[in-house]
Amino acid sequence: MNIVVCIKQVPSSETKIRVSSETGRVDTSEVEWVINPYDEYALETALRLREAQGSGAITALTLGPERSRAVLRTALAMGCDSAVHVQDEAFEGADALSVGRALAAAVKRDSFDLVLCGKQAIDDDQALVPQALAHFLGIPHVAVVPEVEPTDGGLIAHREVEGATELVKVGLPCLVTIQKGKFEPRYPTLKLMMAAKRKEIPVLGLADLGLDVAAVTRGVENLGDRLPPGRKPGVKLEGEPAELARELVTRLHEEAKVL
Repeated sequence: MNIVVCIKQVPSSETKIRVSSETGRVDTSEVEWVINPYDEYALETALRLREAQGSGAITALTLGPERSRAVLRTALAMGCDSAVHVQDEAFEGADALSVGRALAAAVKRDSFDLVLCGKQAIDDDQALVPQALAHFLGIPHVAVVPEVEPTDGGLIAHREVEGATELVKVGLPCLVTIQKGKFEPRYPTLKLMMAAKRKEIPVLGLADLGLDVAAVTRGVENLGDRLPPGRKPGVKLEGEPAELARELVTRLHEEAKVL
């Protein structure tokens, strides 16, 4: 089985977000960049499918600027066989539809049986690119899947629905978006980390994908970023219980207006 895993470089969830007063956009100068957490579960799913079948090849694929190559190196260190980087200045600010179109063009360059993606990226939370990718590949997709198992000619996807587990059988080729499941993503090994540094990662631009500038659309425009308003400091009441109770009721009635 030839598996393509689409991954994205995103800010770490532990990064303290700052908005530049000059640009009105998030200041990325001190951001720690990592693999999108849900994409790590997609990588783990691909690795376990290959191990279960005893054969197959896994390719990590990303679209992004030069710094995005770091997540491809990490994917190789986790056990992927190869990696491909889609990079072109024309993709700056591109919408999810264009990203899906470009990734589809990259996937089609080689034979594939399965495409895995994280269910969504934690930076924009759109959950749009995988569906656009499946559309441009012309293949079925199953979304938000914590576990898959191979079957004759396809996969059985386990989807969690309210109060039950839904089993969906889908034929190959197909696309599945993965969410957190029972298996945690593995850590890169030292041996694979050293090997990943030596592996060549081809870069594909618009021309390599057979696309032109007109194929890159910007239907969604980010007008700016702002942090949520700060919370008012709390009030600590001290004294005897009876006095505190009266004071609390008074404040809830006159200040908070909830009584």
